[in-house]
Amino acid sequence: MRSGAMAMVSIGLSPAFLQRLAFATGRRPVGPGKVLIVLFQRGAADGLNVVVPHGDPAYYQLRPTIAIPRPSTGVASAVDLDGFFGLHPALSSLKPLYDRGMLAAIHAVGSPSSTRSHFDAQNFMETGIPDDKNTHDGWLNRYLQVAPSKAPFRAVAIAGQTPRAFEGPAPTIAMTNVTDFTVRSSGTDIQRLEALYRTGSADLIHGTGTETFEAMKLLKAASPEKYVPANGASYPAAPFGRALQQIAQLVKANVGLEIAFTDVGGWDTHVNQGSVSGQLAQRLDEFGRGIAALTTDLGDRMADVVIVTMSEFGRMVKENGDAGTDHGHAGVMFAIGGSIRGGKVLGQWPGLAPEQLYEGRDLALTTDFRTVLSEVVRTHLGADRLDAVFPGFPAGAPDLRLVAGADA
Repeated sequence: MRSGAMAMVSIGLSPAFLQRLAFATGRRPVGPGKVLIVLFQRGAADGLNVVVPHGDPAYYQLRPTIAIPRPSTGVASAVDLDGFFGLHPALSSLKPLYDRGMLAAIHAVGSPSSTRSHFDAQNFMETGIPDDKNTHDGWLNRYLQVAPSKAPFRAVAIAGQTPRAFEGPAPTIAMTNVTDFTVRSSGTDIQRLEALYRTGSADLIHGTGTETFEAMKLLKAASPEKYVPANGASYPAAPFGRALQQIAQLVKANVGLEIAFTDVGGWDTHVNQGSVSGQLAQRLDEFGRGIAALTTDLGDRMADVVIVTMSEFGRMVKENGDAGTDHGHAGVMFAIGGSIRGGKVLGQWPGLAPEQLYEGRDLALTTDFRTVLSEVVRTHLGADRLDAVFPGFPAGAPDLRLVAGADA
């Protein structure tokens, strides 16, 4: 579908032909099911200013100009979570989710790889196998392989190209806009494609035609161009906000969506990172408001949805001479959903004193990112072949008890 399907979309097919095909296959839209939404923050988000360790005095010593002030009244400051950690004030839109027990933060989390290369670190996190450059498929595609399904829109990335996490033999779809994945009439091309499909002799159509045509019919029936967010949800007027709105459309259209992926850049804050305002704050404002809008829009459907955020690594604890932060090690992840045991910051805090830092400069890693992802895949999605999804990762790794239903 990733190649043949998109080629057919660019050619165009007639509505009448799709109706006949749908009748012949006997398929119908599938009902609501469990959905995992993965949001990748490309560029290495500064976890220390995202979820602020305001209870650690070394944080303020190492960041004299970019630290987020301790929670207080009357000034812009960290939004307190538990007396030790707080959200960046630009993420205040997420505090209600935390208070409702729908959002958990996992701190000092990430890849055990020591690389500080954006490309390599993103590759390792999307393949799910750190420090192995010979892996050809992504962890999300491996999940799709061990839990097969014929739902046409089972795995969708709203992205300019297929993300590394989707690479592999299981069918996936990548598109920049759901309204582009529609039926378009193109005269004589329709007749030619109908004839080729009937004979089954065309390489373009063989093996993927039925699924592709059905996917197009299902999405057209959902009228994506007429979508209005529910419950007063207001998405940021930016590519990330539009991507999240389209994910909500697909969730509510009952087209069989199980895995959704999108990404957002702009997290590489070497220079003029800012504190409660500035470069990072602007990015976090858009990020938080987008996630808040998505959860509001989905409403009761969040009972079956888990959102996971991730970034390739964190940033150096000490601010640099350009009022920014350089590449670091551990960072922070969020997990959001109706089944999330939220209202807490999870993970073991390693501390920021000199002797506690990784390589004397970075937040040390205490939770492997695969611990988070494997629990979500097993407990939320119901996969029982974690050894196939995350090869080489210890099967007996302890749960964070992040998802309701996880073993005690």
